[in-house]
Amino acid sequence: MAAQKRDAAIVGIYEYPLRKAPGVTPLQIKADCAAKALADAGLSWKDVDAVYDAQDGAGMSGLSLPEYFGFKPNVIDTTAVGGSSYEFHASHARRAIASGKAKVALLTYGSTAHSDSRAIGTGGGGMGAGAPSPLDNMQSPYGMTLIANYAMVAHRHMHQYGTTGADLARIAVATRAHAVRNPEAVQAMTDLLYVGTGEITVDDVLGSRMVADPLHLLDCCMVSDGGGAVVIASADVARDCKKKPVWIIGSGEATKYSENGGDLTVSAAAQSGPVAFGEAGVKPSELDIAMIYDSFTITVMVMLEDLGFCKKGEGGAFVSEQRLRWDSPLKPALNTDGGGLSSNHPGMRGIFLLLEAARQLRGESTSQRAGAKLAVAHGNGGMLATSHTGGTIILAAD
Repeated sequence: MAAQKRDAAIVGIYEYPLRKAPGVTPLQIKADCAAKALADAGLSWKDVDAVYDAQDGAGMSGLSLPEYFGFKPNVIDTTAVGGSSYEFHASHARRAIASGKAKVALLTYGSTAHSDSRAIGTGGGGMGAGAPSPLDNMQSPYGMTLIANYAMVAHRHMHQYGTTGADLARIAVATRAHAVRNPEAVQAMTDLLYVGTGEITVDDVLGSRMVADPLHLLDCCMVSDGGGAVVIASADVARDCKKKPVWIIGSGEATKYSENGGDLTVSAAAQSGPVAFGEAGVKPSELDIAMIYDSFTITVMVMLEDLGFCKKGEGGAFVSEQRLRWDSPLKPALNTDGGGLSSNHPGMRGIFLLLEAARQLRGESTSQRAGAKLAVAHGNGGMLATSHTGGTIILAAD
């Protein structure tokens, strides 16, 4: 493995334990998670000098969050690119720390999507209401829902490469196998009234009701409440923190959108992944853990290919080899917290990818991969068939 720059590390993490949390606000979730992530690192509010926020809580977050938390940051970043925002934040925090502009960065997320009864995947109007926008001007007038957008990708992948519903289902089966080992995920499925909270089979997925052909209910993520926080620190601070640092050794950011002649089955990960792996000096085949945004099973299929774990069109064969489980001798293990499919998805799941990747590299996961040393966290924001972003972070154990 090539020599890597280790100038910034994840030193503190915390995940809000509830997926159904009536009576609290996103800001309260963010504050609770932030305080506990700092405690996990052995740091305090006064140590924080950079704040990163995807504008998911109170308005004017770059102004209001520091006041609410009680510190005066040198760096404020309110990049909001959907579910991949937190991978973008981790990349930006690393750059700010490397340039000497900050030493301790705080990333937070809070959402009450379930309690608010948001129709995230099946509501009409594409990306949202408001003034006409290039993001959705070719979809919203015709009533395309978010899940229909992903279903188009699934159909195209099946048409081009012979992928089957069973291939997609194996992704849901693997993540559920991890969820049943995670007490918070089991409680989530219980609170959100899942029909069953045990392991599932390919037949279970294919037998669940169709939501947007060819995507069945168990191909789709849950809609939950939740949140989390991540603390990223410079090397000199990280060495004195309570837990082992998890080093950020590579990052990539990209955007993909509709264009004539474009391939629906290729995501922004095809651009952000090679940049991140190249910077880290590692190959996808070396990674122990793949935390990949799983809004739907097709999201994972496409991104496994685009990140280079297998060639384009070979995702079906790749996932059929049982390599995705935590206890498989094959690499990588996928979404070992249970993922958005079976643990939590409050609307933007990118921060949870960083949280579980860090747990794995610390040796703290409920589905711990023995000897895990390298992980990728890849977030997706927007809608896969049209406008979306990809953020890739490569992480290494100390």
